[in-house]
Amino acid sequence: MKKYKGYLIDLDGTVYRGNKVIEEAPLFIKELIDHDVSYLFLTNNSSRTQEQVSENLTNLGIKAKPEDVFTTSMATAKYVKQNYPDATCFCIGEEGLFDAMEREGIQVTNDETICDVVIIGIDRDITYEKLAKACLAVRNGAAFISTNSDIAIPTERGFLPGNGALTSVISISTGVSPTFIGKPEAIIVKEALEVLGTDQHETILVGDNYNTDIRAGINSRIDTLMVFTGVTRFEEYDSLPIKPTYFIQNLSEWIQKIE
Repeated sequence: MKKYKGYLIDLDGTVYRGNKVIEEAPLFIKELIDHDVSYLFLTNNSSRTQEQVSENLTNLGIKAKPEDVFTTSMATAKYVKQNYPDATCFCIGEEGLFDAMEREGIQVTNDETICDVVIIGIDRDITYEKLAKACLAVRNGAAFISTNSDIAIPTERGFLPGNGALTSVISISTGVSPTFIGKPEAIIVKEALEVLGTDQHETILVGDNYNTDIRAGINSRIDTLMVFTGVTRFEEYDSLPIKPTYFIQNLSEWIQKIE
């Protein structure tokens, strides 16, 4: 059993479900803190700022500072800064995306005729006009980036359209496939490792969703710890095409392995 210096930890389904904390999560995080193990909460949710995410965690009884959070919006902004350093971007999204763009000093425009990059994140106030502008810009040659490919997101009402569903409107209309940033892509993990400051071989990714969390670890060639408290059920384990490095029923089973 390896001892890991860094943990990338999914949120919904791993630390909480909806508005309720998962019982074993607070002690799990406390053990990481007590053993001085680096960790970063890694989320595909592009709508919230890192301050909003950390505040929500704190309210749920999870010790979290803003710098403990890394969102797909933050990863997207860093990716744009590195690959399109002087770009003007047309963005569809919510506060978390625009906040991340501002922090990286990226110029944002509402004029689709002068943008170099189109970026889309979840937008629960989406309109036809926003999508139309994005399509026009992509057809005119703008690069096309999406924060994540989640087709559906779980809510108290049931599964609702995710950012991947919104993104598909633009990709189907234009025939252009976007660069996805969030899990299961390796891009967000690479960015998170740079923030966390640990190497691939000494970091483990913890998550409940095989198709996003675990595949992100596999695609990034880092070890994975699957917990069956969220999306993927234990009954599905035998049929998984590539198995996680480890699996547990809940986080309490891993606490004694933290050093």
